[in-house]
Amino acid sequence: MSATGWIRERFAGPTPGAAPGATGTWPRTALSLPFIGMALVVVLDYYTDAAVTVEPALTAVPALAAVVSRRTWYPLAIGGLTEAAAFLMAFHNDVLGQSVHSATVFAIVLVAAIGWVSATLRLRQERLLADAQLVASIARRVLLRPVPDRVGTVRAAVHYAAAAAHARIGGDLYEVVNTRHGVRAVVGDVRGKGLGAVETAAAVLGAFREAAHQEAALDKVAGWLADSLDRALHENDHPGVEEEFVTLVLIGVRPDGTAEIVNCGHPAPLLLRGTEPARPLELPETVPPLGVLDPADVRPPVHRVPLRPDDRVLLYTDGVIEARDRAGVFYPLADRFPRCADGGPVDVLRRLHEDVVRHVGRQLGDDAAMLLLQYDPAPAADRPDGTPRLPHQNGHLSRH
Repeated sequence: MSATGWIRERFAGPTPGAAPGATGTWPRTALSLPFIGMALVVVLDYYTDAAVTVEPALTAVPALAAVVSRRTWYPLAIGGLTEAAAFLMAFHNDVLGQSVHSATVFAIVLVAAIGWVSATLRLRQERLLADAQLVASIARRVLLRPVPDRVGTVRAAVHYAAAAAHARIGGDLYEVVNTRHGVRAVVGDVRGKGLGAVETAAAVLGAFREAAHQEAALDKVAGWLADSLDRALHENDHPGVEEEFVTLVLIGVRPDGTAEIVNCGHPAPLLLRGTEPARPLELPETVPPLGVLDPADVRPPVHRVPLRPDDRVLLYTDGVIEARDRAGVFYPLADRFPRCADGGPVDVLRRLHEDVVRHVGRQLGDDAAMLLLQYDPAPAADRPDGTPRLPHQNGHLSRH
């Protein structure tokens, strides 16, 4: 097995698309189409007046073989059979020495050779695309790591859809970590798309994974991210650095069930509590996106809201709420969230994504990420130290 194949098997599963040697999107029965076409031409020639020959129509047969098969040898094999059929037809019509037969034989050879080249190049491009998708999949697993079903006192799930479907990675970012300060999560959106957005997202995520553990205060985490982003953009001579920014929302769920929220120019999270309508956690004060202010001036306020068991907080990027149908109506996430809230976090996000796609009626035009956190403190029997669950409070949004 090749090194690429070993990596694909270990990390990314089977290669996207059909395997080399298969018929791609065509069913296997499509391999019979060249034989059917050849038979039709032969039968038509047999029942046609000898003065009129349809032998030149055979040139389409090897071309059809190159279309329906990804096997490079298939157009050549069909070309050989087609040449035999052409000689039989010419012998039957007594035109072996005529120019129409010579031209047909030459054309069949030429078309079969072109079909072989075409199939070879197509297979090579498909392998390159599969390898590129493999690299993108591994890069995504490193940059956007899978979120465990449970992180500390919360159950978690994430759903991410990149606008560049083949690349499988874009400018949205997310992460959930369990720290000594509680569970901390981030969802953000990098301005723009492409490799530059991925580089910026990598810088922010790397800084978050370190700062979330080191900094006790959530506003200090935001300042750490702003400083790391500014350094990454300027040290690497990032193109368009003056216009680069990142919107994000930070949330921390402390061991006592209090959620701390810091918002840097990002859409407000949604809180779903029981059968109540989804409530946006609009904060009295927010700060501009990271990259707009000097890092020293990034001092966002921290807002707190006590959570009750089974409360759900949905963080998302604007690719979700700005998804529009053909009439230009934005997706009403706050209204649809409760309708999709049955089941665990993974099922909820799956239904939400399917609902967004139905609303739009086509592939999403922007990166869309959703992170769902469900507060679910473990019972006392499940705690390592045997401490009882802390009683929840009837909470309201407060500012610190």
